[in-house]
Amino acid sequence: MTDSFADLPGGPRICYREDGPADGVPLVLIAGLGLDLTSWPRPMIEGFTGRGFRVVTFDNRDAGRSDRIKAPNPGKLRQLLARPLPDAYDLGDMAADTVGLLDHLGIEQAHLVGMSMGGMIAQTVAARNPGRVLSLTSIFSTTGHRKVGQPARSTLLRMARRPARTVEESVVGHLAMMGHLGSVTFPLDKDVETAWAIGLWERAGGRRARSGIARQIGAIQASGDRTTELGRVTCPTVVVHGDSDRMVHHTGGRATAKAVNGARYVEIPGMGHHIAPDLVDRLVELTAELALDPAGESR
Repeated sequence: MTDSFADLPGGPRICYREDGPADGVPLVLIAGLGLDLTSWPRPMIEGFTGRGFRVVTFDNRDAGRSDRIKAPNPGKLRQLLARPLPDAYDLGDMAADTVGLLDHLGIEQAHLVGMSMGGMIAQTVAARNPGRVLSLTSIFSTTGHRKVGQPARSTLLRMARRPARTVEESVVGHLAMMGHLGSVTFPLDKDVETAWAIGLWERAGGRRARSGIARQIGAIQASGDRTTELGRVTCPTVVVHGDSDRMVHHTGGRATAKAVNGARYVEIPGMGHHIAPDLVDRLVELTAELALDPAGESR
């Protein structure tokens, strides 16, 4: 689990890792808002490598050990009113980072799996670079239409709280947020979540770890409604959402599946906005079913 770096032409420096056989079919996991590459559960990565995939994980710009973008953060009022700064980067720029990483790794085509904001990025890659994407798995994500997929008011209030100033505050805040976004049906593993929060703090440089979240929110808002663009996705697609999601309401998943021609929609009762241990096998299987033909070969 060694971090490597790609200096993208005209773009940020991106941190990434690779797992599985070097000659396996590439599968790229794209993390969500404020998350780093370690946010993907280890058993999930192993589930994919066990099926022969070459798994690539990476830190989005403004997260983990990837570059922080030298631009001001939008204020709380701008975020609340969904008015990004005029020079804000958008999901298209983050999708270009993903394609740039594929180029750096010499990968012509890959299966894409994205969660939350990562699902939006994966959708954008698939819509704008159809020849590069073998399949798309969009997990608890949305289209950008303001009438669907909106967070609960209780979630917005939690997101507005003061950022953590110590690792202890970071752990407490993360556990509280995951307790809110998770579910009773699919409980989180407190020890795993605590270790992740400590690891994120240390890996990304303490208070710097969360410094790019406001700019990532700005990227989502700057991209607006992507429903029409999603109609250009041509690869096999599965959209997965839970009916207990307080971060991205399940109407976002339903709208995504409706916008993508031929997409399969899977709504999991009791699932929140969190990949809990008891969901890992199901998510791996849904992606593998999509990515592999009946003979077990990549499509």
